[in-house]
Amino acid sequence: MAKPAPKKKAADKSPKVFQREKISYDLHIRERDDLTEKQVEILKAALDKDTRAVAIDGLFGSGKTYIAVLAALKLLQQKKVDQIIYVRNPVESSKSGKVGFLKGELSEKLAPYTCIVYDKLEELLPPSEIEMLKNENRVDSTSVGFVQGKNWACKAVIVDESSNLALEDCIMLLTRCAEFTRIFFVGDSVNQNYLPKGVSGFREIFNKFNDEDSRNHGFHCFELKEASDIIRSGFVRFVLEKLEIIKKP
Repeated sequence: MAKPAPKKKAADKSPKVFQREKISYDLHIRERDDLTEKQVEILKAALDKDTRAVAIDGLFGSGKTYIAVLAALKLLQQKKVDQIIYVRNPVESSKSGKVGFLKGELSEKLAPYTCIVYDKLEELLPPSEIEMLKNENRVDSTSVGFVQGKNWACKAVIVDESSNLALEDCIMLLTRCAEFTRIFFVGDSVNQNYLPKGVSGFREIFNKFNDEDSRNHGFHCFELKEASDIIRSGFVRFVLEKLEIIKKP
């Protein structure tokens, strides 16, 4: 009896884009075991194959940057992206203790603002693996003022302190995203400290894309503004309750 002819392999119809070789080693990611159901839901959405953008509007200590960095590391580990890009608007958070002009090269000037991503990496990875990622330039940091003209393909882009961005900044960042890139907007529209209250471009984007049509196109929006969302510490939760920023459960 003649053997059936082998089936032809389906043609690869995925977009062809330039990308680096993916990492060739495993990352030993240390995950927290106290994430809430809502935070687990955000992480699940961030890792979904159809997701393209995630916006998280959350209070101090709600784990929003942690979740974005964790998701980015998992995407790197799963070889879904080839690099993590951390973007931040270089705005000082203090109202009275302004540092002012900083000497040095651009990377040195941005270091006080971009060190946050390395703080999170230290929480999530062994030092040797952080060093490997640094040596291979798998984690890059930049200011929002230097992204015009960029074309991000196959990247995990984390836009931290997004609530301090104007609408035009958010649109520019979204339109840098080429194929296979996922962008995470992380902000706190309640406690923004650069733009006047009520004009956060981040919140405008959040409101515009917080609907079923956007979710169907891979854009997901989440809020972390309840007492149960504060995972940094019980003390931070107490402070926010005492200041009436959040309500006691």
